[in-house]
Amino acid sequence: MHPLPLPLPTISPYLPWLDMAGLAVFAASGALQAARARQTIITFCFFACATGTGGGTTRDLLIGAPVFWLHDPVPIAICLGVAMLVFLTPRRWWPERALDWCDAIGLAAYAVYGAGKALGYGIPFLPAMVMGVVSATMGGIIRDVVAGVPSIILRPELYVTAAALASGLFVTLTVAGLPSPLPAMIAALAGFSLRAAAIARGLALPAYRE
Repeated sequence: MHPLPLPLPTISPYLPWLDMAGLAVFAASGALQAARARQTIITFCFFACATGTGGGTTRDLLIGAPVFWLHDPVPIAICLGVAMLVFLTPRRWWPERALDWCDAIGLAAYAVYGAGKALGYGIPFLPAMVMGVVSATMGGIIRDVVAGVPSIILRPELYVTAAALASGLFVTLTVAGLPSPLPAMIAALAGFSLRAAAIARGLALPAYRE
């Protein structure tokens, strides 16, 4: 029998806020992808919802949790609201790399939240780290596949590594007994900082050589 979930506030009272923040900025990154392709409002909404909920949906299905947006109208409302906001603002208001920066914020927030939710459902610490990475990356992967552009995980700069850092650091600090909200704050900041450095400086892991 699957263990009963622990209330998220017992792990960190700030995790639900990270969930909403990650959802909003991932939705923005999806809408910005639609803006780049000069799509209609329907496509904006679809991209925003798919990007915002894709990682969390995959995580919930894997850990045996109720899919979060099927039981709460707020996540979809946030995605649709963000899609409308981006659609109604001129393209020139968004910097060229706005999509990457929104994605970086969402990556850090969702990596921590995903790992925290997995821990709350009794998932052991190592798979919980993986669930953090899945939460943080699947939305962006779905967005890129649907948009028909090269997936973000195939770019040379660090991406999955930043999600793994945030997720792993949160689980490690939580298991070590560091009081809340320090694990969430430290881990999210570390993950975002690494991804930001990768965006700004093109940091990358060595590629395979024959």
